[in-house]
Amino acid sequence: MSELFADDPRDTPPPEREVPRRSRALIITAVVVVLGFFGLTTFAAFYTDRLWFIGADFGSVFTTLFWTRTGLFLVFGALMGIVVGVNMWLAYRHRPTFRLPSPEQTGLDRYREAVTPIRTWLLVGVALLLGVFAGTSGAGEWRSYLLWRNGTSFGDDDPYFGRDIGFYVFDLPWLHFLVDFTMAVVVVALIAAAVVHYLYGGIRLQASHDRLSGAAQVQLSVLLGIFVLAKGVDYYLDRFDLVTQDGELFTGMSYTDDHAVLPAKNILMGIAVICAVLFFLNIWRRTWILPSMGLALLALSAVLLGLIWPGIVQQFQVNPSQADKEEEYIQANIEATRSAYDVADVETEQYTASADLSTGLASLDRQTSSVPLVDPQLVRAAFEQEQQVRAYYSVADVLDVDRYNVGEEERALVLAVRELDQSGINEGDRNWSNLHTVYTHGNGIIAAYANARPRDNSAQEGGAEGTQAQDAGIEWAEGDTEDELTEATGGFETRVYYGEQSPEYSIVGKADEDDKDVELNLPTGGDEAAETTTTYDGEGDVAIGGFFNQLMYAVKYGEPNFLLSGRVNENSKILYNRQPLDRVRKVAPWLTVDADAYPAIVDGRILWILDGYTTTDRYPQAQRESLDTMTDDSLDTQGALRAIPTDEINYMRNAVKATVDAYSGEVTLYAWDEEDPILEAWSNAFPGTVTPKSEISDGLLEHLRYPEDLFKVQRYQFARYHVTDPRDFYQGNNRWEVPEDPYTNGTLQPPYRLFVRNPDDAEETFSLTSTFVPYGKNNLASFVSVNADATSEEYGRIRVLQLPNEQTDGPGLVANDFTSDEGVRQALLPLQSGGAKPVYGNLLTLPVENGLLYVQPVYTTRELSDASYPILQYVLTKYGDEVGVGNTLTESLGDLLGAEAGDLGNGSSGDGGEGSGDGGEGNGGDGPTGTRQEQIAQLLATAEEAFAAAQEALADGDLATYQEQVEAAERAVSEALSLSGKSGVASGGEDEEGSGTPGEEPSPSGDTAE
Repeated sequence: MSELFADDPRDTPPPEREVPRRSRALIITAVVVVLGFFGLTTFAAFYTDRLWFIGADFGSVFTTLFWTRTGLFLVFGALMGIVVGVNMWLAYRHRPTFRLPSPEQTGLDRYREAVTPIRTWLLVGVALLLGVFAGTSGAGEWRSYLLWRNGTSFGDDDPYFGRDIGFYVFDLPWLHFLVDFTMAVVVVALIAAAVVHYLYGGIRLQASHDRLSGAAQVQLSVLLGIFVLAKGVDYYLDRFDLVTQDGELFTGMSYTDDHAVLPAKNILMGIAVICAVLFFLNIWRRTWILPSMGLALLALSAVLLGLIWPGIVQQFQVNPSQADKEEEYIQANIEATRSAYDVADVETEQYTASADLSTGLASLDRQTSSVPLVDPQLVRAAFEQEQQVRAYYSVADVLDVDRYNVGEEERALVLAVRELDQSGINEGDRNWSNLHTVYTHGNGIIAAYANARPRDNSAQEGGAEGTQAQDAGIEWAEGDTEDELTEATGGFETRVYYGEQSPEYSIVGKADEDDKDVELNLPTGGDEAAETTTTYDGEGDVAIGGFFNQLMYAVKYGEPNFLLSGRVNENSKILYNRQPLDRVRKVAPWLTVDADAYPAIVDGRILWILDGYTTTDRYPQAQRESLDTMTDDSLDTQGALRAIPTDEINYMRNAVKATVDAYSGEVTLYAWDEEDPILEAWSNAFPGTVTPKSEISDGLLEHLRYPEDLFKVQRYQFARYHVTDPRDFYQGNNRWEVPEDPYTNGTLQPPYRLFVRNPDDAEETFSLTSTFVPYGKNNLASFVSVNADATSEEYGRIRVLQLPNEQTDGPGLVANDFTSDEGVRQALLPLQSGGAKPVYGNLLTLPVENGLLYVQPVYTTRELSDASYPILQYVLTKYGDEVGVGNTLTESLGDLLGAEAGDLGNGSSGDGGEGSGDGGEGNGGDGPTGTRQEQIAQLLATAEEAFAAAQEALADGDLATYQEQVEAAERAVSEALSLSGKSGVASGGEDEEGSGTPGEEPSPSGDTAE
């Protein structure tokens, strides 16, 4: 190898041109400055990243990632550099000692003269440059490498090769990379060697014979042989890809793959091995005829066997009888998909949905008391206007729903963290000191009862002109003056330093305890004029009291104030990477994180709770689909954060529940699906980072819920894969789909969280719900719900109520019924004529007795008033063929029975009210009096009072009184049904007594009960 660095006696180097000293010094200085700048910024990024991981107690993650990436970079970079460099040196070392004169060689002389003096530097430079590219590629495969090193068994084999699923998920991607890298190295080395041989006469393209020297022929033959041999290994591995590749009908092995493509891969693999042997034999035989013929045969076979033959089989064997040919493979796809998305155990049961009012509405008020009327998307503006206190506080675009025990009942609450929004700061006050040392955090939680009922959960009465309209139809549970949630939870730390809208970074801490606090805090006690300050005393992220740390962060953020500002002192800490999603993704880069981080009050702290998924696109035979496509709906704002190179997946598990403390920023990863093999592999790769499931506290467990993104993916796949018969699946005659949001074209209706009582259930369950419609239709096919209560033994149980026919209206048709109903139009007409615009909220579907009840809140915005946010004005209901409208849910349900909303309100405080001597049976009176409408109103008011008394008795544990009050309420409702003429109404049927539209005046013969 010494010849590489020695002068070539056969080449006369050109005379060197002397570079002026001054120019040389400037060039060297410029290079040093540029390299120093990039070196310093790179080191600052590395150093501060390390400090952050250590501060977050995930230093082992940084160490594992650093050494894994560094090792891969060095190994694969060195392999590429060494192989290419050695081949270039061999080509130069074995160059011809004598070159016959020719025009070709004469033209190359000037290039040789230019290259020869710098050949050593050129070789080293090329090797290093290619090594950097190869090392970067290798470092990017850290996920595949760690899974390969730590992968475990799934315990199930694929149906075609008999390999454990873990082979496809953990081993195959890494093996593919190794083979592809080998071929890439050989190709680059081949090109580099060929260029050197050509430059120094080892390859003469214009010669009539002996175009390659002996050394060139040997070297190129070896490289080509290795390449073709690696291609043979690639064909071998490609065989296993047949069970994960996308096909015309489904993902996985098809008939054509099994009977044409797979045999072709085996044949091509054999041809590649033979071709490699021919290239290796060319070392001694020194003829290119046989290797060339072998290479041509491989190329021709790849076209004939890899493309044309499968096309012929597909066209003439499969397509004429595709359902029969593909039956076996469709069945395998169905089974694998249902297993991969964890929908194999979904319970599908027939549901009549008869909407028999004589039985269904007897307990309707009780079953609908928890229906959420507060739309988490529409009330955002009301939360800000009513509870924001200052312009620099804000809430999330879409609020969250959680449940808490308020009083004696479990209540669903719409929640929002009051976060700092620096865009609301006056432009003149937006200086570095204010942005990063004064305006540092948000304060507290805003909460409202999701069912728009007060703390005692009693039904609201009154109209849109009362206090309900003034409060946007919201019953607050926590806010500027309300503290019911605080009482229920026992109090909590209200300062929010880590949230979805937190600033990029903040500097906190003061030099001495006696120094003044400078961080602006939320005014307390409802006094908005008061100014309070505070100082962060948590663990934080990184201490930057030392000069060196300040210098590193000054470089990182390009901000000299880290070194110059008096607000940065020896006790200062910097808080950054503050969004919960970012923090979880940073400490667990192997997770796919749910798009929805929701707050919960646990043990006196506000915790952000996030769901982490393990995903792969390598599960054999399972259907692959875009995660964005499956999770997109009208409320989806940003999508899940991916941890895989591709958006497409065919396996998903909710493996981790993660929490981020809103005050300290502490991140905790709890194992949730401890049987997931992918979670086990990552836990082995990053030991100690995932906390066992048994460590989840009871307080936290109460607020864990079934994740939305997982449910969206499952409902998307189940819409097609509820069909388990391969022939029916192929025909697509019973395919479902998630309905579009009736008020947002082109997007799916989101799932909703509400309390649901499925058939045969003794009590309501906190659930995540959705619906299905037949593919391309608007009728309802089924209702689906999943038990979202993590404290329940049936958590994750998915139940589908399938309608026996598809004649029931789906959400789109119900929305049309609401807008076209005469009673609804008459109710909204005064608002519209007064300049108000109706805004329709969530269209909810829930099973009630023997039918499906639709509930939709209607908000209004008044363009000419100070209330620039939607106000809850009406509630629309539909049960069977009947539509009801009222200012409250109770009034709307009353309208379903034919009673006017106003009469219902009067009845509750008038003749049918408490203490009335002539009230209904529940009050001990002789019965209702007045017109039929008035009697119905009185009976409904009596029933509502009895239901309320029953709830109080149940809370006190008095089951006897509870039963008495329920029976009294049911008797009152039954009498109201009889008077309304709807005691025998079924879905799609007509009133037995021929009563008209709700609200229509009765006939003279039925005016009184006398």
